[in-house]
Amino acid sequence: MAGVTLDGIPAAALARRWAIPRCELVASLGSALDRAHALGAEGAPAGTVVLALEQTAGRGRDGRTWHSPPGGLWLALLLRPRAAPLGIMSIRAGLVLADVVDELAGRPIARLKWPNDVLVDDRKLAGVLCEGRWQGETPQWLAVGLGVNVANEIPAAVRDFAIALAEVIPGVRRIDVLDRLVPPLTRLGAATEQLTDQECRAFAARDWLRDRALRSPVAGHARGVRPDGALLVEGEGDVAVVREGHVETA
Repeated sequence: MAGVTLDGIPAAALARRWAIPRCELVASLGSALDRAHALGAEGAPAGTVVLALEQTAGRGRDGRTWHSPPGGLWLALLLRPRAAPLGIMSIRAGLVLADVVDELAGRPIARLKWPNDVLVDDRKLAGVLCEGRWQGETPQWLAVGLGVNVANEIPAAVRDFAIALAEVIPGVRRIDVLDRLVPPLTRLGAATEQLTDQECRAFAARDWLRDRALRSPVAGHARGVRPDGALLVEGEGDVAVVREGHVETA
């Protein structure tokens, strides 16, 4: 959109900066993820990025709303992979973002909570939401949505549970995050259909749920993530394989 900039940089310059085919930058948008789906249906190329300075109808998993005021990073990426395992893509995007956070902080501070949260100091910094569209068994496109609290104000009601990156990295800008985040995200479309050994180890090192007692989606203790992205929960006498659901700790 003409005249809109992110940290003083217009959309066309952002696309060149990140070597992507298209960047759509909007001052206010209902949902960047919904816009990415619309662009996918229009035939937009893989690597297209949608950025909203503010979302009025941001959403997370299971239809939950996501507070998306100015100052945060509200992004959706369009991919066209040959296969689209949503759970694995969500984990991979979380790993990329966690690495970015640690690089900016200069120390390891980011943890991952299966299936889609990035935490700092036990509070939610970011969420990842992956959605695909298929024609029969063939994926047409995948939209990867990320909401990251960067320099936006956290509402008082959720300050015990949410955190902005600026609280731990004073002066951090959205462009500082995006420059490190977008290029590796665009490469996810060429990744394998299962997590590699390296990715499994990287997730295990950041696994916030590991050995914690869970109430939901099944009762037991979290025992890590399989290469197919499923969560293992050890109960009394067996281990449950959980592929989706809202996690609540006991």
